[in-house]
Amino acid sequence: MNVLLDANALMMPSQFQIDLFDELRMLLGSFEPVVLSGVIHELEGLSRAKGRDGAAARLGLSLAEQCAVVGSADLESTSVDAQVIEYAAKKSCYVVTNDRRVRDALFARGIGVISLRNQKKLELLRR
Repeated sequence: MNVLLDANALMMPSQFQIDLFDELRMLLGSFEPVVLSGVIHELEGLSRAKGRDGAAARLGLSLAEQCAVVGSADLESTSVDAQVIEYAAKKSCYVVTNDRRVRDALFARGIGVISLRNQKKLELLRR
């Protein structure tokens, strides 16, 4: 099962001290983590910042090395969030995100979302 990770999902381990991949394994069993190249570019930009967000983005980039990176140039959308939504709709995969706007757009398309609950555990949401 493919699980698409957005930028804030890859930053969760630094921000909330969770092991993203262990949490996903406990929730889903086996899975294949996937990241869009647009998400990688977004993290690269954020990683140049100083402070917590920059550190979280740098850790996110190192975690992304454990994922299958999928090109997003063929997706019609220009924003990375829209690319995530479009890819998930095309491939019918779960998306890990805490972004409320992305989550609501995914729910509107019937796509399952994995989100952080109480800043401690991942949970699978469907609406």
